[in-house]
Amino acid sequence: MFKIRIAQTNCTGCGLCVSDCIVNDIELRDGKALPLNKNCFKCGHCIAICPQKAVTMDEGMEEIKEYEESSFTIAPENFLNVVKFRRSVRQYQDREVEREKIEKIIEAGRYTETTSNSQGVSYIVIQEEIPRIRQSAARKLKKLVRIGYNVSGLDTEKGDFLFRNAPVLILTVAKNEVDAALAASNMEIMAVTQGLGAFFIGLFVIIANHDKKIKEILDLQDDEQIVTCMAVGYSSIRYLRTVPRKKARIRWK
Repeated sequence: MFKIRIAQTNCTGCGLCVSDCIVNDIELRDGKALPLNKNCFKCGHCIAICPQKAVTMDEGMEEIKEYEESSFTIAPENFLNVVKFRRSVRQYQDREVEREKIEKIIEAGRYTETTSNSQGVSYIVIQEEIPRIRQSAARKLKKLVRIGYNVSGLDTEKGDFLFRNAPVLILTVAKNEVDAALAASNMEIMAVTQGLGAFFIGLFVIIANHDKKIKEILDLQDDEQIVTCMAVGYSSIRYLRTVPRKKARIRWK
């Protein structure tokens, strides 16, 4: 059974973990913090906040990193510029994406917040199976077009019109769509910071979730759904500046 543990010899009874526990699963007894382990959903706030490093969890402690301002902060203007400069890249070099970079992209998704810390998002990385999936997706799309699905603006006769020859596809799979979408957003930014281009393919998500053959290739279970599909690769073009956007519509109350 999963447990939060608090080393009583290290605990000073400061109460920080008690006050920050959203489910009230830690209490002070005789001047020491005591985990109840009744309602805990493993958010880890008690581990992060303890000044004495007295709190531990049954799993994942080897990944803990101590806060260092120099490596844990980003200048606000730099971050905003990364977001502004990001483009949906649809032209890629014939170049393999390093596995370490793909793993860092997924790490950005893994550490994104989820509802009640459910951590219910999983990931599918597609590389070798892209040709088979492309074929099945194209076949399914033609069926959708025949029954009246609108694909205006998409040239279905022009090469790889879905994936644009991207060497990697990364799918987020989850029951909670918001969790997966938030993870995918962070993943795209991580791709950009590593010199990669990316774009989201909403049409493939619709096709894949309704195509038996694609589900078989991806080993999708009946209760699983693809929420996002992100193509990733090295861009074959170079953008030189940001682009205009509509003014933000803000309601100050």
